[in-house]
Amino acid sequence: MIRDLVAATYRGGYRIELEFDDGQRGIVDFTKYVERGGIFERLRNMEFFRGFSVNKELGTLTWADEIDIAPETLYAEATGVALPEWMESKVSDTAGRHSRSDC
Repeated sequence: MIRDLVAATYRGGYRIELEFDDGQRGIVDFTKYVERGGIFERLRNMEFFRGFSVNKELGTLTWADEIDIAPETLYAEATGVALPEWMESKVSDTAGRHSRSDC
């Protein structure tokens, strides 16, 4: 089941506390996304990074409606719950290539 993000609070550095529609919450460190570069390059600018918002329609975290991370990935990182099986197999199938499920 996909959980929607309902709230996000900046916690310093590249850390954001996330709360989901089932009441689960946790802090995610986005440093690894910043280090990836590419589309995430803009997150290096701390002012831009802190300008995140919760997109209620998508149920995920977004930056300037240009950058977002799959809510399944955010949920897994915030709560320690494994990614859904369909995402795990997709990651294995695309080994070595960047895909949406990597986010």
